[in-house]
Amino acid sequence: MKNLLIAGAALALITGCTMKNPLLTESSAPFGAPQFDKIENEHYLPAFEAGIAEAKAEIDAIIANEEEPTFENTIEAMEYAGETLNNVAGIFYNLMEANTNEQMQTIAEQISPMLTEYEMYVSLNPVLFEKVKSVYEKRNELGLDQDQMKLLENNYKGFVRGGANLSDAEKELYSKWSEELSLTTLQFSKNVLAATNAYVLNITDEADLAGLPEFVRTMAAETAAEKGLEGWAFTLDAPSYSPFLKYSEKRDLRKQIWTAYNTRAIGGEFDNTEIVRKIVDLRIKIANILGYETYADYALETRMAKDRKTVTEFIMNLLEPSLPYAKKDVADVFTYAKKNGFEGDRLESWDFSYWSEKYQQAEYSLSAEELKPYFQLESCIDAVFGLASRLYGISFQELDNVPVYHEDVKVYEVKDADGSHLALFYADFFPRASKRGGAWMTEFRGQSIKDGVEKRPFISIVCNFTKPTADAPALITHDELTTFLHEFGHALHGIFAQGRYGSLTGTNVSRDFVELPSQIMENWAFEPEYLNSFAKHYQTGEPIPAELIEKIVAAKNYLAGYAQVRQLHYGLLDMSWHTLTALPSESTVEFEKKALAPYAVMPAVEGTAFSGSFSHIFSGGYSAGYYSYKWAEVLEADAFSLFKEKGIFNTDVAASFRENILSKGGAQDEAVIYRNFRGHDPQPKALMQKLGLTK
Repeated sequence: MKNLLIAGAALALITGCTMKNPLLTESSAPFGAPQFDKIENEHYLPAFEAGIAEAKAEIDAIIANEEEPTFENTIEAMEYAGETLNNVAGIFYNLMEANTNEQMQTIAEQISPMLTEYEMYVSLNPVLFEKVKSVYEKRNELGLDQDQMKLLENNYKGFVRGGANLSDAEKELYSKWSEELSLTTLQFSKNVLAATNAYVLNITDEADLAGLPEFVRTMAAETAAEKGLEGWAFTLDAPSYSPFLKYSEKRDLRKQIWTAYNTRAIGGEFDNTEIVRKIVDLRIKIANILGYETYADYALETRMAKDRKTVTEFIMNLLEPSLPYAKKDVADVFTYAKKNGFEGDRLESWDFSYWSEKYQQAEYSLSAEELKPYFQLESCIDAVFGLASRLYGISFQELDNVPVYHEDVKVYEVKDADGSHLALFYADFFPRASKRGGAWMTEFRGQSIKDGVEKRPFISIVCNFTKPTADAPALITHDELTTFLHEFGHALHGIFAQGRYGSLTGTNVSRDFVELPSQIMENWAFEPEYLNSFAKHYQTGEPIPAELIEKIVAAKNYLAGYAQVRQLHYGLLDMSWHTLTALPSESTVEFEKKALAPYAVMPAVEGTAFSGSFSHIFSGGYSAGYYSYKWAEVLEADAFSLFKEKGIFNTDVAASFRENILSKGGAQDEAVIYRNFRGHDPQPKALMQKLGLTK
């Protein structure tokens, strides 16, 4: 009776909120897709309040159950609790990244303490923990399936890692610090977006456009018009910032925009330097109170790497042999620059993109501008979908009857080879002020099975590719094609998800394993057989010349040493912050400079730092985890070698990759999952060989 009263009270609250709230009513859209056409900002807060109330009632019902705790009435019941809250959060927080506004940011600040309080309500509940512990202690007697055992283990460890064994006084501190951390990381992200949007390089003298290709000028003119400015406008968004550094002949302007980018949220109105320190301090406190010496010890415990010693050794084992190659790359570019008019004593960071692009053209006669006409976005979409069809037999059909959150977004139904529905796939390609920079995959709903009914996922990729102009369709660079394939690999991981429990399916795997499905897809961007199948000039329809493909392949490892060291720098900086046992005496800027100085290949620039805008580790879930990109590169280099051996379109290898990697989720230890596919543990030498960084 008590359980019914609890559930009934929650239902009454939900019912009172659902009358006009599309976040709380059953969707009338195809496949039950989110009702983006009906959702307004004012719907979010009441939806979160109702979702939290419902989730608490479901947890209370588990606690109040007087029967002996079992896997079904405790662990499985917890897995399915909070469905409404998860659905609301899945929409709100994804839109916060892709199409935000000031009102949503204010709502996020209101919601943050509410969600933290709910998380503490669950993770610090002693009665609930005792029930979980009771099931966990007799786990070997329950005859559980593999996924059930993993779910049980994850739940028990989650409670312990979430403070369940703390005293009441410690729990109060843990809750306080967790709420502070949530709000502080939110402020970090808000500042990065605001600082990015606040800067504009407005050029009114056409002479200052020297060196910029026509597509860059056209885009800049349209950006200026959108902002109500005269002339041409350049922003810190990647499609604007990167080409300017790469092509502009105006060194003073390159320095200006580079400095702006590398001082985003460092000082000024949107300063993150003290926020970085506060985040690090809170993470140290949280780790310590849970019994860990550093935050890295806490974070890595559930990942493939397991501990900071393994990660540090991994980074250094790649960094040290790569450093000479990186220094040679920089020296080669400098030598070329000196021979071709550069008058400085050394290359500065705002010089490197410009001169390395010219050196690449001289060495390989290859430029991004020359390649772009062969990579019309619409053709690339067909080609990426076509690759998935060729490997896995799936198909994509664009839908015009599914609501979207912005007019740029496209939606596709994904069908399996037998015609059965697999997923909805959302694609959001172009930059805008309401979207953060970069590219990522996410989901509005993951795959799960409850009461014998399967819910298939709603998967999304979000990018910042070059937009179409008045004179040309959207033409992307080869780098952007590689990014597209990367995020699409993540999407396939979500699309192919199989399993009962949503927390164990799709991309719900260790952080250092999750990049394998994405990074392996990048390899096809350098395969002539694949490029020949779709790369055609958007105006003439002529296939991409064989010599251009040869140059793409030949240039694949251009500056590989430099690129590897740069990526490892990010991982090293991440670990430097998260292996601290106390806040350093140095400022944020000085700490970063000190951490990276021994491995620098470019001169340090006073007053600049990446930490202030390092969203991956300070607001994006990669804290003590940025190394995982390189970790996954080792995995993918070793895994792709099997495709190279058997054929890059080999359907048997693809079927094995789907079955053993893409469909498995996190129901099994990732090291075992990988061995089941490859037949052996990953070989680090595969990456060094792939990059040409071996003697």
